[in-house]
Amino acid sequence: MTAIAKITTKGQTTIPADIRAALQVGPGDLLAWELQEDGSATVRRVQPLDLEYLRALEGTLSEWASAADEAAYRDL
Repeated sequence: MTAIAKITTKGQTTIPADIRAALQVGPGDLLAWELQEDGSATVRRVQPLDLEYLRALEGTLSEWASAADEAAYRDL
């Protein structure tokens, strides 16, 4: 699928409707742009982080946070 969009003087563009539908994105969603070595770019939808889950998970990781762990894995 190819779509063409113009860039405004402010560096903004409109994502064509068929591309938005294919990416399943809408207002407020995040996009990640990746520049390839050949000069092309890819864009993908970024999944939002579940902060409550990450905070709950953080509490279970303390067993790996000792001074001995830090010393053992410092040079990796």
